[in-house]
Amino acid sequence: MASMMWRGMLLAMQHAQSFGEHLRSWRQRRRMSQLDLASEAGISTRHLSFVETGRAAPSREMVLQLAEHLELPLRAQNALLVAAGFAPRFGERALDDPDLAAVRAAMELVLKAHAPNPALAIDRCWNLVAANESALKLMGDVAPALLAPPANVLRASLHPDGLAPRILNLGEWRAHIFARLERQVDVTGDPALTDLLAELRTYPAHGAHAPPLREAAPVITPLKLKTAAGVLSMFGVTTLFGMPQDVTLDELAIETFFPADAASAEMLARL
Repeated sequence: MASMMWRGMLLAMQHAQSFGEHLRSWRQRRRMSQLDLASEAGISTRHLSFVETGRAAPSREMVLQLAEHLELPLRAQNALLVAAGFAPRFGERALDDPDLAAVRAAMELVLKAHAPNPALAIDRCWNLVAANESALKLMGDVAPALLAPPANVLRASLHPDGLAPRILNLGEWRAHIFARLERQVDVTGDPALTDLLAELRTYPAHGAHAPPLREAAPVITPLKLKTAAGVLSMFGVTTLFGMPQDVTLDELAIETFFPADAASAEMLARL
């Protein structure tokens, strides 16, 4: 499987950037000069310049060292290695792989234990991996097409056939989602996230407007959702797996929601 993945990545890279271009792109994305990166990586600026221009070939150790100081996600580290002509370092198992059984069990335990509050697991593109019963109930009136696999939770949230008509602070929530996605794009350089952000921006805002920038930002942006029982106000917390050595785990997150007030806590308990 690893060799097949490597060959696939090599073919994909044939029409992509060279290693030097790839490295320079990440360095500039991180807003680092050649001097900054060279100093942190413990190499000369001259040598780094030669590597970026293709006049010198990096060793595998140097590629990993540069990737570490650029704080690249595991998928990007693999791509950088392949661009330099090396095999990827990190595997990418499917979540149903037997080696990830303990991870699946932990994820399901967290989702179940978080009830009656909503919780869901997502991949790097915000596609739904799993959800507890509370989260599924809140999405009960979302159009079936939006929940068909791979269901994207941001699309289901902001689409006019999704939760958007029931989000009372839609302008504020949209601004929060866009800002979060922009940061994620900046960190990962993932074109799929760039496309998702562009798509979400085309959705109608139902007359909602983001709060003026001059206004003080709230400590936490709540999701205010209209339900049959009343207005449900919640805030989210993201949980990541610590020190993952697999691309799938590096990109897996658990989004847990908590009631923002006593009335919302009572409402969730009655779900």
